[in-house]
Amino acid sequence: MDSLAPQEPRASSVSITDEALSIDLMDGRTLSVPLIWFPRLWYGTAEERQEFELYGDGEYIHWPALDEDLTIPGLVAGHRSYESPESLKKWLKQRSSQAIGS
Repeated sequence: MDSLAPQEPRASSVSITDEALSIDLMDGRTLSVPLIWFPRLWYGTAEERQEFELYGDGEYIHWPALDEDLTIPGLVAGHRSYESPESLKKWLKQRSSQAIGS
């Protein structure tokens, strides 16, 4: 009866534009969420957004350059970023100072 147990959603592929994050799920569904829900992705460059890794057999997406991690079950549930405005402001300031130093 294990085959009847609900399975956690998993990503088979991910695509990202300037406006949306789209995830094809292994069960055949496609999920699309506004990029503005995730400020680090929103403020990241197109190149940084394209450099992601799928972990946990498609359960997590990680963007190393943006220090962003999202779970597929969280996205399916409609969860947005939990980052505080203070944390985002600090991150943006750090990015700005790194860009100047480059």
